[in-house]
Amino acid sequence: MTKIARMYHERGARQSEIAEALSISQAKVSRLLKRAEATGIVRTTVTVAPGVYTELEEQLEERYGLTEVVVVDVDPEADDAETLASIGAGAAAYLEATLSGGDRIGVSSWSQTILAMVDRLRPFTTRGAIEVVQLLGGVGAPEAQSHSNRLLDELARMLGAEAVYVPAPGVVAGPAIRDSLLADAAMQQVQTHWSELTMAVMGIGSIEPSHVLANSGNAFTEEERQPLLAAGAVGDICHRIFRADGTQVRGEIDDRIIAIPVDVLLRIPRRVGIAGGPHKLEAIRGALAGQWMTTLITDLRTAEALADA
Repeated sequence: MTKIARMYHERGARQSEIAEALSISQAKVSRLLKRAEATGIVRTTVTVAPGVYTELEEQLEERYGLTEVVVVDVDPEADDAETLASIGAGAAAYLEATLSGGDRIGVSSWSQTILAMVDRLRPFTTRGAIEVVQLLGGVGAPEAQSHSNRLLDELARMLGAEAVYVPAPGVVAGPAIRDSLLADAAMQQVQTHWSELTMAVMGIGSIEPSHVLANSGNAFTEEERQPLLAAGAVGDICHRIFRADGTQVRGEIDDRIIAIPVDVLLRIPRRVGIAGGPHKLEAIRGALAGQWMTTLITDLRTAEALADA
């Protein structure tokens, strides 16, 4: 067994070559190799490369019931911009490794983290997805509109996919306006696309809006945020607000949102949440508690804080 194991594993000889050299059958070579593993003559050792945190990823997967966690190595002294860039690069690598060409992907419209991912994505040599669809109204103030358009346009171009836009703002003045827009033929078509999604790529927002979102005209005002905070809000995904325990905050503001409905979102088989940094920690915890995502991509410091919670 030892001789055969050395020939096979150390010298790279094929089983047929070993059988011929030792004048035994190839079936016997195969049986002896299996016995060599069973008796401990052959042992498998996996050496984890620097900057890879598989043990931490597996710990978080088990603790939060996730299908997959990707922990991105980030310098401990990194500022917010560097952390954002690193998470974006990790998310781009994840898409490049997991997309097979048959997915219909929903994507957040105003996420800086998703844009950081798109900016670091390399063009697919074969089609990466069938279509990419906005999950939240992408119409905003002209000076910020380019963010939403560039995000979807570039992602579709990199994947060789069709782009599907939501021809409406993310937040409107009242429920009647929302209902009127949702009844429009164009929005009816978007809702059909939402129901067919196989994957969602989502930023996880804190209650305090990012600079891009604040400038887009799709952010909640300070006066609107106060009752949300009083209701226990800690974060949002596609403007659907949730508490620390993951339950959704409903009410007047939610009735003004043009975005994928929560029940439709939670039926998407693969839901990838991408976020990190200390200011997003509470929001990420809430999203995990509510099982808003099946996959989390985050930075090392945030992952360690989630593991220590």
